[in-house]
Amino acid sequence: MEGPIGVGKTSLVGLLAKKFSGTEVLEDVQNPFLSDFYAGKKGSAFQAQIYFLLSRYQQQLEIAQIDLFRHLVVADYTFAKDKIFASLTLTDAEMSLYDRLYGPLSESVARPDLVVHLTASVDTCLSRIRKRGRAYEKGITSTYLKSLIEAYNYFFYHYTATPLLVIDTNEIDFVQRKDDLEDLVQQLVRPFRGTRVYVPRSAKR
Repeated sequence: MEGPIGVGKTSLVGLLAKKFSGTEVLEDVQNPFLSDFYAGKKGSAFQAQIYFLLSRYQQQLEIAQIDLFRHLVVADYTFAKDKIFASLTLTDAEMSLYDRLYGPLSESVARPDLVVHLTASVDTCLSRIRKRGRAYEKGITSTYLKSLIEAYNYFFYHYTATPLLVIDTNEIDFVQRKDDLEDLVQQLVRPFRGTRVYVPRSAKR
């Protein structure tokens, strides 16, 4: 599952892991540099990004130890997301150093069978962020979130590495409405190639 902050990735991963009796993988959000980053502290963007990069890579190594032919793994992020954030927050000099680390690490990470890109408006994401009430996310601005959503849309517009399912989540609720979840499940179990844009039934009402 992929998408901007507040789009609902983690909640959906939990539901799908339970539905399919799979292994749930959640990224480590307890980054000690995040509060400083959202507060605008100089140098904190690079510190936060390197911490996330190494944390996500370590998780990917652990995933590689799972027998993926026998066990379904559902994750609330892809390794590629790290570079999306880095491109938004790092200076040119920091990005050059970051790339020297990211390149070799990304080559050894397993490719997912399917990526689901969850999309939502700035207002929807902000509302969901406030609802969950994480203290370190209080500094997230609509301007930053807008740039993040645009970066995700740009990345996935050009994405060809795996089958990609794109879902607009503005008008649906996988947690509270079972029909929304079951509708999605039917899409997930149907194999396809390339990119598919999925419009949930409840969003058509």
